[in-house]
Amino acid sequence: MSECLFCKFVNHEIPTQVVYEDERAFAFRDINPQAPTHILVVPRQHIENLAAMHTEHESLMGHLLWVCAELARQEGIEAEGYRVVLNTNRAAGQSVYHLHFHLLGGRHMTWPPG
Repeated sequence: MSECLFCKFVNHEIPTQVVYEDERAFAFRDINPQAPTHILVVPRQHIENLAAMHTEHESLMGHLLWVCAELARQEGIEAEGYRVVLNTNRAAGQSVYHLHFHLLGGRHMTWPPG
């Protein structure tokens, strides 16, 4: 996916503020943060969104959520609370079509979110 912005981050073609990476996951600070802590957690593999997931991605999804929890601990937002958001397609607010979790914390979150 040569035109995918997040693939370019994952491949270090475009600099970004990386906070975590391993063989399956990549995480970086959002350039337009909506909370004091706003990190995007993405799979290294290009997957458009949740609707594009298949059974072979089950382990990957669990790993991505583990990365979110680990980053919440590292960022010091675990005890107070945090939110993990996954948008799928335009009406839900997805603007970059590479699966990504938003890890948000450091402020009080309201409900409903939007």
